Amino acid sequence: MRRLATATAFLIALAVNLGTAEAQTRIKDIVDFEGVRENLLIGYGLVVGLKGTGDDIGSAIFTRESLVGMLERLGVNARDDDLDTDNVAAVMVTAILPPFATQGTRIDVTISSIGDADSLLGGQLLVTPLVGADGEVYAVAQGPVAVSGFSAQGQAASVTRGVPTGGRIANGALVERELGFALNQMETVRIALRNPDFTTSRRIAQAINAFVGGPIAQPTDPGTVRMIVPDAYRNNAVALITDIEQLRVTPDNIAKVVIDEQTGVIVMGENVRINTVAIAQGNLTIRITETPQVSQPQPFAQTGETVTVPRTQIEIDEQKDNKLTVLPQQVTLQELVNGLNALGVGPRDMISILQAIKAAGALQAELEVL
Repeated sequence: MRRLATATAFLIALAVNLGTAEAQTRIKDIVDFEGVRENLLIGYGLVVGLKGTGDDIGSAIFTRESLVGMLERLGVNARDDDLDTDNVAAVMVTAILPPFATQGTRIDVTISSIGDADSLLGGQLLVTPLVGADGEVYAVAQGPVAVSGFSAQGQAASVTRGVPTGGRIANGALVERELGFALNQMETVRIALRNPDFTTSRRIAQAINAFVGGPIAQPTDPGTVRMIVPDAYRNNAVALITDIEQLRVTPDNIAKVVIDEQTGVIVMGENVRINTVAIAQGNLTIRITETPQVSQPQPFAQTGETVTVPRTQIEIDEQKDNKLTVLPQQVTLQELVNGLNALGVGPRDMISILQAIKAAGALQAELEVL
């Protein structure tokens, strides 16, 4: 009996801990650490080797000048010649430089046509420098363009799938310059919340202080927690961040309802509450149907003529089955959804009802319409 009681207590404690863990989130999943960030790169280049689907040299002046300039750098004088090729396309090349990318690391690039090219299928991107916001070159891209879309056209029909004027080059750029950042030399680390909130930032600071055993973390605003590197982690901020990001906290979010009017999608948070309010939904629908009939005399009749007799049917739907529903004070999200579903309300009508409830001041949540 004693062993059974001990085992039962252990299972109950394990279940409680698992339930608590499931309700919590790792710090690394809701914050960003100072210095650990990506950088955007952009460049202008030429894609060659297209099968007659490139830019029109006559109308795309930038393509013509870029092609002439490239040929001149290679020792070919093309200024006096009448260039007429449709195998070249001017493109913009974009990439994301990962944090702490070392020299020689390869990154993916995205290719997008900026001229009147029909397709980049089969094209080859020539050497293209990629610059950052400071104008410095951080990577160089080159390689065959992989295009997922295609376009086929005949005399009477055409088919296009996807976007044939855009593509990617996997590992198509080489990092030429590193972004220096001495992470291990930092004496303080700032933690930025992806969803700023006073309660969440304080909980993160409390979790860090409880783990380290001292007041090293303090929330400075709803979106930032300032953390001092303790002596045990001196010159080893990486180890501190590794230990901190695995801690679990319970994020606290504001009550919010997000509505996408174009698609009819409604997303409501867990903390949405409704004050006492009465809801009625229904419209008067009048349907008129015209079914004219033909009236003609009997066979071999001496008199009479064939005429068209109008027949009109009118139906009025007052939606008497829809009743006025009263939602009690401080109903939960589930009760709100159940009440609206009981009225037979669709997503489109539900959007109007939520907006009306918000206008009446009964919706205790932020309403965001996309």
